[in-house]
Amino acid sequence: MNLVLKMQCPPSPRPSPPGRGRNAPSTRFTRKLRNVRAVFSRSNQDAATALKTSHSSATFNRCSLSLGERVGVRVSVNTNLIFTLLVSLLCLAPNILASEKSPFAKVEPLALGEARWTDGFFFDRFELCRTQMIPGMTRLMTGTNYTQFLRNFEIVAGLKDGRVRGANFNDGDFYKFLEGASATLAATNDAGLQKTLDDIIGVIAQAQMTNGYIDTWVQWHQTETNSKVAPFRDRNNWEVYNLGQLLTAASVHYRVTGKTNFLSVARRAADCLDDVFKIPTPELALHDMCPSHYMGIMDLYRATGEPRYLALGKKFLALRDLVKDGTADNQDRIQFEKQTEAEGHAVRANYLYAGAADLFLETGDPNLWQPLLQLWTNVVTEKMYLTGGCGALYDGAAPDGASYQSGITKVHQAYGRNFQLPNTTAHNETCANIGNALWNWRMFLATGEAKFMDVVELEFYNAVPAGVALDGTNFFYTNPLRVTEPLPLALRWARTRVPFVSSFCCPPNLVRTIAESAGYAYAKSDDAILINLYAGSMLQTELAGEKIKLSQATDYPWSGRVRVKIEACGKKKFSLKLRIPGWVKNATVRVNNQPIESALAESYFEIRREWQAGDWVDLDLPMPVRIMEANPLVEETLNQVAVQRGPVVYCLESPDLPMGVKISDVRIPNDMELRARFDGRLLGGVVVLDGKVLTRVGESWSGKLYREIQPEKFQTNGVKFIPYSVWQNRGPSELSVWLPKN
Repeated sequence: MNLVLKMQCPPSPRPSPPGRGRNAPSTRFTRKLRNVRAVFSRSNQDAATALKTSHSSATFNRCSLSLGERVGVRVSVNTNLIFTLLVSLLCLAPNILASEKSPFAKVEPLALGEARWTDGFFFDRFELCRTQMIPGMTRLMTGTNYTQFLRNFEIVAGLKDGRVRGANFNDGDFYKFLEGASATLAATNDAGLQKTLDDIIGVIAQAQMTNGYIDTWVQWHQTETNSKVAPFRDRNNWEVYNLGQLLTAASVHYRVTGKTNFLSVARRAADCLDDVFKIPTPELALHDMCPSHYMGIMDLYRATGEPRYLALGKKFLALRDLVKDGTADNQDRIQFEKQTEAEGHAVRANYLYAGAADLFLETGDPNLWQPLLQLWTNVVTEKMYLTGGCGALYDGAAPDGASYQSGITKVHQAYGRNFQLPNTTAHNETCANIGNALWNWRMFLATGEAKFMDVVELEFYNAVPAGVALDGTNFFYTNPLRVTEPLPLALRWARTRVPFVSSFCCPPNLVRTIAESAGYAYAKSDDAILINLYAGSMLQTELAGEKIKLSQATDYPWSGRVRVKIEACGKKKFSLKLRIPGWVKNATVRVNNQPIESALAESYFEIRREWQAGDWVDLDLPMPVRIMEANPLVEETLNQVAVQRGPVVYCLESPDLPMGVKISDVRIPNDMELRARFDGRLLGGVVVLDGKVLTRVGESWSGKLYREIQPEKFQTNGVKFIPYSVWQNRGPSELSVWLPKN
């Protein structure tokens, strides 16, 4: 990494003395300090009883301190704490320049900031994130309008009066936002945003307990409302999920800025987890729900080089085998190494798979790789939507998981059975779609194989950007493939994008994904640059000790013509490897206008030579419109077709239908021809597909479930198909990706 180490003393974990400055604790908070001994005794007894583990009471009770105890102890040990932190920071110094390549990775990712978008689809999304999503989310998360994020940390730190409000996973979603904001600094170096982040990190540091524990919901409720609330007592308090997001966010912030203020918070939190999970028990294993901490601890290990964190990552995954009476919903019904089919909550599943892949990258454990490949094949060939969407079901059950009726378990927001892919009721949570990209990225790093990047590309052009409106401030939680009026049933989540939902996990997840998207565009090995995503971009990195600079010019995904230019390079021979997507037929490559040969789909085409500054490579990926059909086992799309061009999945939306025509009236003729046309005035500038469809004229179905078949009359109407990623940006509408054949 090309970061300059900037040693900074961490913000003091002690609030200012009462009455001095704006950080003075509130009067109410000060009164609580007088009751430290009573609270301390009660908290220790409750926590030890709750866990029922073989931990010594002293070991766990350091993580059970109430808000009053936290500050009381903090005052008494502040000198030793600061000394310990300074030693830790000095130990961190050599590791900031450590290689990103994991020992069992075939290719390595770039450092944040080595690749940047310069034009086109991804540049537009990055700019939307920078100029609209982050400012809007900053206002939302530092305010108190819908719920509370930063304010909860201020209250727990004693900087504000009030009560903690919101979901108990709000901390984790706040950390995701901070990760995304930090990632944008690699491209912008925005001084104002850096100041905002430093201020927020200072508050988080003050809210953290001296033993490293931090969870505002638990800390406040333990002290203010209910003595039965204690750290790691209830899996549904989401503490470990929250801490996992903290570890990743702090690692990204450190890699981008070189500052250790956030990283020191993460190290203390990880040390607390290491202490609490020292002796694995079935009760502790239950906290592996929605395991963001699998990825988080690996991120922290790579950022610091601390071997204990790798050992903790191994322990986290091994803990799952201790769960008794597990459920399909949480993927702990059977041991991970024996799993062959994706099941249960799709976000939790994809985080589990991504975390296991992360651990494989560091350990090379074949017992991890075998189930990962089987699960990947199951998802891609039997359970993933055409758009890359994951998680077909709002709610359901897992009858296939038990041989007896009483063993049926509830599942929600979940993968369904194989080939169970409804369209109107498709859940496809935005976080699950992002999780699928995270998982496939790690599978790619482990293998260097193009098929995994094909899935990442599918997500990034379809299911993921659909989650946010073109205004950058309204979001989808779910992503159906068909919406009609009226719907046959009421659904839990809005079918229009909204600025806030009670489960606010997806919007900040979108922020961090878009902010970091340039990092997926390239990868490298010892003597090769891999080009994974095609978009206007610039790459500056080092390869075999020599500086390499590339530029990429293209209108992809609207056009399949790509030019890669060598802006600067050394004298050593190296390879360019161009990903040829699986959907391509007859891709061609030229170097300095000289034809090379055709390239095979779903592979990387390698060009190895002694490059010179000014050399260029032209890649041509033909993009005919493709009419797609699904496996006939997918009952919901039987005798229906969808439209795809390049990596982009299209849909038909009601604003593009004649007045009075509904989506349910449309039929696709067998000889339909579609013409691609760029419309710069529509939906931010997209390629639309113009063509003619048949629309049915006939009796209404109102009040009827069945009727005798009638001769159908059709009219021919001109329509245009739009990319699925930008649907519902013109007001409430009907849409469908799949349409019946005539």
